[in-house]
Amino acid sequence: MSPHPALLVAAGAGAARAGLAAAAALDARPAGAPWRRTNYAGRPVTLLGGPALAAAATAAAVLGAPAGSRAAAAVAGAVSGLVGGYDDLAGARPEQARDKGLAGHLRALRAGRVSAGAVKVAGIGAAAGVAAVLTRRDRGLADGVLTTGLVAGTANLVNLLDLRPGRAAKAAALAAAAGLRGPAAGLAAGPLGAALAGLPADLGERVMLGDAGANALGALLGLRAAAIPSRPARAGLLAAVTALTLASERVSFTRVIEATPGLRELDRLGRRPA
Repeated sequence: MSPHPALLVAAGAGAARAGLAAAAALDARPAGAPWRRTNYAGRPVTLLGGPALAAAATAAAVLGAPAGSRAAAAVAGAVSGLVGGYDDLAGARPEQARDKGLAGHLRALRAGRVSAGAVKVAGIGAAAGVAAVLTRRDRGLADGVLTTGLVAGTANLVNLLDLRPGRAAKAAALAAAAGLRGPAAGLAAGPLGAALAGLPADLGERVMLGDAGANALGALLGLRAAAIPSRPARAGLLAAVTALTLASERVSFTRVIEATPGLRELDRLGRRPA
């Protein structure tokens, strides 16, 4: 039997705090330099918090996953975090500057180049497919497609929100909290704890989730969504994730949020003035 969700939330939070402390120590050393960035407000931040949160969320999700889903949680969270971390580092190279978004990755492929983002997309897609096989061995092709799409799509969607301090972590925490009921609640509890523990440093503009943190959190939340018994509900969620992802290629999420009462205030909650 999996531990109680409250214990898993605490475990995820505790592991995340320990990881963030280690990340802060590493950031103070020369080895932390490749992970340093300047955020939207021109303030220095580190991406090292992302791997710390990815590891904490994945470990706690594996601990709380129902029987038959532990291996899938390990694969989805770990691989998404690893390839996200690769994109955090390799994607910062000058030659990768134009290869952003789905359109940028496709342009690079047409030009005979493989962008760091394309490597990440392929890695997350492969991990999502493996997770689908591990959790849906006795189901049909449709369930496998839904699981693959939810894991990969949600991983990408949470990453698309990581444009302002705390935005992706807040979204992940809200989605995880919504999944704290049912036999698969343990899959969401650990990511919830990790996201909440990372919020103060994220809002304080000391760390960013980056691709490593956002992709891992999103993949685990997608796996939780894939455990919903109703196939129509899962299909509806995948349709929403796909629609938002396609919309992001043409519409600025930041502009939409700033123009929408309620979303605007939630997005700014706890954030430092720009």
